[in-house]
Amino acid sequence: MKKTVKIVIATHKKYEMPEDDIYMPVHVGAEGKVDSQGKPLSLGYTKDNTGDNISTKNDSYSELTGLYWAWKNLDTDYIGLAHYRRLFGGSKRVGKDRVEWAITGTELDKLIENNDIILPRKRHYYIETLYSHYEHTHYANQLDETRKVIADLYPDYLEMYDVVLNQRSGYMFNMVIMRRDLLDKYCSWLFSILFELEKRMGKQNLSKFQGRFYGRVSEIIFNVWLQYQIKQGNISKGRIQEVPIVYVEPVNWFKKGQAFLAAKFLHKRYKGSF
Repeated sequence: MKKTVKIVIATHKKYEMPEDDIYMPVHVGAEGKVDSQGKPLSLGYTKDNTGDNISTKNDSYSELTGLYWAWKNLDTDYIGLAHYRRLFGGSKRVGKDRVEWAITGTELDKLIENNDIILPRKRHYYIETLYSHYEHTHYANQLDETRKVIADLYPDYLEMYDVVLNQRSGYMFNMVIMRRDLLDKYCSWLFSILFELEKRMGKQNLSKFQGRFYGRVSEIIFNVWLQYQIKQGNISKGRIQEVPIVYVEPVNWFKKGQAFLAAKFLHKRYKGSF
């Protein structure tokens, strides 16, 4: 029997979306947003303030309000999360050539026949560990407090937390396509940690960009959860497939590289996205 799949595309604005019906654009942070007439803002997409939701946390949780909405409100065999500017890579034919583009339902059907989790390719930092990179670009106390929360709530994961934070690569962007039962376990684990972290830290007095740290913490601790599950034998490494990321908008890699080096060597934290 064919498996059902929905990939939520988190967006805060109207945008060109893939036409394949596996995709579901979701307006994240919809709660309280109004148009120029003072009416609830409508982008024509599903809103993350419907059903069981945490839409009001979007300023600090970013795309995770879309993940939470999908977890609580979708009933499909596989659930995924992508971004309006970053998609899971597949291909399409343009003339005689095949070019990289958003993965299609047909391509994904073939992948999930033999895989439980689809992930974007790992991001490698080479001269930084995950901890040191975060320390240089954001605020290390957020990870330090996360470690304390994990020690209190999930002490069995603490050793893996330390292993992961000392690695120089990881799966980032909160992008994942996962078998429903695994997603349920992951989200239960993830949001229990983040809700407790929020109780202990709150929003703090940070810029709008730096204030989205709960979403950034989750990028790192996903790797903790995944590697722990693999170590315990709950997930087979052979049933995890990496695919490329398609960047819908051009990325200024030179500027991004400059900011990366400035953060490491000149202690200049990131001030915005690239």
